[in-house]
Amino acid sequence: MNVYDQLRHDSGLLNSRRQFLKSCVAGVGGAWLSSLGLPALAEDPLERGIPHFAPKAKRVIFLHMAGAPSQLELFDYKPELNRLNGQDCPREFLEGQNFAFIQGVPQMLGSQYDFHQAGDNRQWISDRLPFTERVIDQLCIIRSMHTDQFNHAPAQLLMHTGQTIQGNPSIGAWSTYGLGSESQNLPGYIVLASGGKTPSAGKSVWGSGFLPSVYQGVQCRSKGDPVMYLSSPDGMPREIRRKAIDAITEINQQTHEDLHDAETLARISQYEMAFRMQIHASAAFDIQQEPEYIHKLYGTQPGKESFANNCLLARRLAERGTRYIQLFDWGWDSHGAGKAEALNHGFTDKCRQMDQATFALLTDLKQRGLLEDTLVIWGGEFGRTPMRENRGGGEMKFIGRDHNPGAFTMWMAGAGIKPGAHGETDPMGYRAVKDKVSVHDLQATILNRLGLHHKKLSYPFQGLNQTLTPVSKPARVLHQLFA
Repeated sequence: MNVYDQLRHDSGLLNSRRQFLKSCVAGVGGAWLSSLGLPALAEDPLERGIPHFAPKAKRVIFLHMAGAPSQLELFDYKPELNRLNGQDCPREFLEGQNFAFIQGVPQMLGSQYDFHQAGDNRQWISDRLPFTERVIDQLCIIRSMHTDQFNHAPAQLLMHTGQTIQGNPSIGAWSTYGLGSESQNLPGYIVLASGGKTPSAGKSVWGSGFLPSVYQGVQCRSKGDPVMYLSSPDGMPREIRRKAIDAITEINQQTHEDLHDAETLARISQYEMAFRMQIHASAAFDIQQEPEYIHKLYGTQPGKESFANNCLLARRLAERGTRYIQLFDWGWDSHGAGKAEALNHGFTDKCRQMDQATFALLTDLKQRGLLEDTLVIWGGEFGRTPMRENRGGGEMKFIGRDHNPGAFTMWMAGAGIKPGAHGETDPMGYRAVKDKVSVHDLQATILNRLGLHHKKLSYPFQGLNQTLTPVSKPARVLHQLFA
């Protein structure tokens, strides 16, 4: 071995935690894995990994309402704001603040819909959510979320990658990097989008960043082939495709032996996964196999793109061992610049599309015994202002609210989460004031449910052991939310 090869061999810079543990399995590491009932780590980078401690969740389903739904029309009841409806906004609410569109002095805007208390915990909920009300006793409603971003793309990046710039791994990528996948025939991280658009931040919100690309989310479609070009071309029998992949794998294996590059293993894994998906993905995504009562429960329409279809797909993927399932539903940016994004028009339509499907997902998971080890998360990237948007400084034809990073609502359910309410906002719903929860707190809590410590799950990059939650912005696990 020459000097260069020796240095490359000894450096270990390309070795991940998974590769390190794999090299130990012949001794103490192997005995440890055996005692946990887990298989030894293999060449496949998506082979089942080792949690830091006993997990409460085997999988995550994150329902992101892209555009940011108004907490003041759904979960955060503010009678004082309703009393001030139509009055000029106090100047202290405006001074030193950044808004996407508000100019001058806007008017205060009370909730556009009625609220009432429901469930054993007497939680406040809007009349826009009659189905969600039926499962409200399963929800932990966090009313004190806050962020430091007031534009969609950086706020979405922060929510899913822990940073406001592109190039960092998403939380789904971190989860599959740490734990691998329980499915041999489907990706460990799958993304489903509805509403006719992808998130403002683009595919970076489910990217792998500096992690090997095998950990990035795979965007699948709710109609047609789940993944583009998944089917073999005409005249290409499956046995010929198998031989072609075997030949490519042999070349890649030799490349890995020469360079020890983790990305080569990712490439091998992706070819093999694509081959297996040709049979198994089509079956997993065929919701027409479901009985009629399930379609009525979700409100699904097979063959169409919809949030309801994606919720049913999420349940089917959860059953099949997918580790992290991310749903993005576009259309919640309720500025009031047009009818489709007005609180008194399009917002109602979005609530109707989301409400029944979300209720059905929770109900279906519970009746199948999946909710106890599935963490379900719902929310947007920030909240909405208690002032009416006045784009251009004047009253707009339709009613809407501007972006508000100071307060928004999210909820979690399943995986040992304690139902109830957490946190409070001020009387206007403008700022979180009690038991505040940052985006990084939420991320640390999600990883905790999966059995991962947010500071111990790391990857060497640019001379540092990088983590999802940055050292510069402390994060804490929300233990008070656990049953």
